[in-house]
Amino acid sequence: MTEMSIELQLSTLPNNPGVYQFYDRDGKILYVGKAKNLKKRVSSYFHKHHDLGKTRVMVKKIRSISHIVVPTESDALLLENNLIKKYQPRYNVLLKDDKSYPWICIKNERFPRVFPTRNLIKDGSEYFGPYTSMKTVKTLLELIRSVYPLRTCNYDLSQEKIDAGKFKLCLEYHLGNCKGPCEGLQTAEEYHQQIGDIREIIKGNFKTSLNYFKKQMKALAGDMRYEEAQQIKEKIEVLESYQVKSTIVNPRISNVDVFTIISDESYAYVNFLQLSHGAIIRSHTLELKKKLEEQDQDLLELAILEIRQRFNSQSKELYVPFPVTLAEDVKVVVPKLGDKKKLLDLSQRNAKFFRQERFKQVRITDPDRHTNRIMAQMKKDLRLQEEPRHIECFDNSNIQGSNPVAACVVFRNGKSAKNEYRKFNIRTVTGPDDFASMEEVVFRRYKRLLNEDESLPQLIVIDGGKGQLTSALKSLEVLGLRGKIAIIGIAKRLEEIYYPDDPIPLYLDKKSETLKIIQQLRNEAHRFGITFHRNKRSKAAINSELESIQGIGERTAEDLLKTFKSVKRIKQASIEDLTRAIGLAKAKKIYESFH
Repeated sequence: MTEMSIELQLSTLPNNPGVYQFYDRDGKILYVGKAKNLKKRVSSYFHKHHDLGKTRVMVKKIRSISHIVVPTESDALLLENNLIKKYQPRYNVLLKDDKSYPWICIKNERFPRVFPTRNLIKDGSEYFGPYTSMKTVKTLLELIRSVYPLRTCNYDLSQEKIDAGKFKLCLEYHLGNCKGPCEGLQTAEEYHQQIGDIREIIKGNFKTSLNYFKKQMKALAGDMRYEEAQQIKEKIEVLESYQVKSTIVNPRISNVDVFTIISDESYAYVNFLQLSHGAIIRSHTLELKKKLEEQDQDLLELAILEIRQRFNSQSKELYVPFPVTLAEDVKVVVPKLGDKKKLLDLSQRNAKFFRQERFKQVRITDPDRHTNRIMAQMKKDLRLQEEPRHIECFDNSNIQGSNPVAACVVFRNGKSAKNEYRKFNIRTVTGPDDFASMEEVVFRRYKRLLNEDESLPQLIVIDGGKGQLTSALKSLEVLGLRGKIAIIGIAKRLEEIYYPDDPIPLYLDKKSETLKIIQQLRNEAHRFGITFHRNKRSKAAINSELESIQGIGERTAEDLLKTFKSVKRIKQASIEDLTRAIGLAKAKKIYESFH
């Protein structure tokens, strides 16, 4: 890639946590790194001097950059670890195996122990993690043990041995840290209910535990056992204040491919996450250009085959957002909840970020393609007959009926055409009547365009709800333009879009580009109208101050302002200067009034 391509990639990187990868001209991976802010971190390699010679050499070799967005900085560290071990890039320090990271183990036993470990043993036990530091693990285990009494001994607590009296209560029981399952003082059912709650706490779901303890606290307080109720309250406060760190690695999800798709009118973007031995080892997003009106299902099926062949994936299980039909003998899963759904959401998030970056790049390198895509999207979203290449938006401005004005702003190909903006003094309306004012300015605007044989817009946007829209329609009908120009109204409260003869408004996605352009039109019309209104009020106030002087009219006031630029300078002017501007008789009146 050229130097310009690198700069283009840097300009469109997201300000999110993630992992970045540098490649050389041959597509060989040079370096994998993590970042709290991808844009800032990656840009720093190219925009500052590096004292270390190896870093300077590596930067010179970089020809392309890829990245994976993740929810947290902790996730970025874990994913960086996986990718370095997978690819062993030349400029990375080699990391140790997963055993270097601690896990929390719920042992596969009749009365399961819960403890930290660095060794994963496939004996049916549950492992949660890996965590980025042992401190996090210890904090979480301290939380669990402060809330739930658990055994710490490693005895085989089979029912036969307990019945035979093989074990005796230890100090942990007498300290209140264990309920004594070794002597049958706690049933396996009760113990496993605790383990279920602990499992949810490790995953970050405290709802069950909190509800249980709140009921227990109320019951104890009702029995006036306030000291015990206070102890329960302290446990509730510990649970509520602890924020568990999410993880994108789940050891129970192994050898799986995750696919999601995001599409618009012209392109589709399919993200692929590959999991091996419970860890994400690859992320790739494929861009597909639509030729016809292909459905997302067909595109996703095509992309899955292409990507799996390209990366030689042998995974026998796929996670996808909706059912797909594949020729291969693989299990297709559509996750709805839990860790699998989180992976699907992460994949979709990466697809969205890739799409946003492509939009930014295309806006710079191919503005026509960007414009065509926006216009096609607006046509679809607003149910128009043709693309709205020329849009006009109207807004009224008045304060308690004083100096009523209106503004018309013009957008061409999704961008403002400021030289075509028009402002209107309301002529036929007395008082604050927005409906009548809208009717007047729409009529005047399109009467003039018709008389001058100018091109008409494909879309008119009215700032207001049904009332203003109906008023604008009256003028279009008088001019014979109703049905020839699409017209909509946008209400401020919920950003609902109103259509003529349709009582039910349209609600666009708050993040859609179509709504953003309509909001930009509305805001620009409001800004332009308010500026004109303020200027008019300011001029009226200045003129009224001068015209309040007996014998000074509007024409004289305007001549004075042209000469002296402000009322302050008029007040400071000598009688000779005033005489040169408006004559001796009027100059005396002005001078005497201000002195």
